[in-house]
Amino acid sequence: MALNKIVLFYGFTPVLDPDAVRLWQRALCEKLNLRGRILLSKDGINATVGGDIKDLKQYLKTTREYAGFKNIDIKWSDGTGEDFPRLSVKVRDEIVSFGAPGELKVDENGVVGGGTHLKPEELHELVANKKSAGEEVVFFDGRNAFEAQIGKFKNAVVPDVATTHDFIKELDSGKYDDLKDKPVVTYCTGGIRCEVLSSLMVNRGFKEVYQMDGGIVRYGETFKDKGLWEGSLYVFDKRMHMEFSEDATTVGRCIRCNNPSNKFENCSNPSCRNLNLYCTECSAHPSTLQCPQGCTD
Repeated sequence: MALNKIVLFYGFTPVLDPDAVRLWQRALCEKLNLRGRILLSKDGINATVGGDIKDLKQYLKTTREYAGFKNIDIKWSDGTGEDFPRLSVKVRDEIVSFGAPGELKVDENGVVGGGTHLKPEELHELVANKKSAGEEVVFFDGRNAFEAQIGKFKNAVVPDVATTHDFIKELDSGKYDDLKDKPVVTYCTGGIRCEVLSSLMVNRGFKEVYQMDGGIVRYGETFKDKGLWEGSLYVFDKRMHMEFSEDATTVGRCIRCNNPSNKFENCSNPSCRNLNLYCTECSAHPSTLQCPQGCTD
C-alpha cells in the first residue's frame, strides 16, 4: 500500500539557466509520477510536491545533486495522493511574487541582507530575553491576510494584504514606521516569503529584523500547540488547513453566523470567486453558502 506524503522546500541560490532546470524538474517529476507546483527563477527554487514517499525520496535525492539545491531544508506532511490536480513547473521573475525582482540579492549562501534566522527554540529565547529587558517582540505576519483568520502567532501584526504584491505598498505606506526601532520577527508558512520580506524591511530601515527559520511549519513541528502559535495553518492544497495537534484551538469564525470554523469554502454563486470561512451548518446549503453582504467581483 502506497504511503503518500507532501514535501515543501525552497532554496535561494543563483540559477544560471532556469529553463534548463525547469525541463529537468518536469522530466524528473513525470518519471516518478509526482504532482504539485514548482517555481524557478534566476534566484532559486520554490516547490510543493506530493506522491508516494519512495518516489519523493528519490526526487529529493536527485534534486539535491544540483549544487545550489544541496542543502535545501525539507518539510514533510501527510498527503492523500490526490492533493494536487496536476504538475506545474514554471519559470518566473521571482519565486515569491513580491513585485521587486531587482531588489532581492542572492548569492550561494542565500538571500543577502535579510533578517536573522531563528530556530523555534531561539525564538522563545529571544522573546524571554527581550521581555526581561522590558522590550516586546513584534510578530509580523508575512502571509496574505485571509490566512491569519484561522491561525497566527499571539498578538501578531497582520498587514492588510490580499496578495504578496501588496506588501511593498504596505511597507512604503508608513503604517509600520513605529516598528522600525523594535525587534520584529517575520513569519510565514514555510519560511520562503520571510526570506524576501525581511530583506525588504531591512532595506526600508527596520533595524532589528528576524525571521522564523522553517516558518510556521517548523515551529508547529517543534512546539505543537504548546507555544506561541494559535489555531490552524492554511495550506495550499486540497486539505486547505492543517493542525499541529489535537489541542489546536479554532480561532476562525463563520462569516454568516460567527460560529467557530477553520474551513474555507467558495461562495455557492458560480460567478463569485470569494473564499470565506463557513461553519458546517452554513456550508451545507447553497442558500447560506453565500456572501452575507452580497457578492463582489
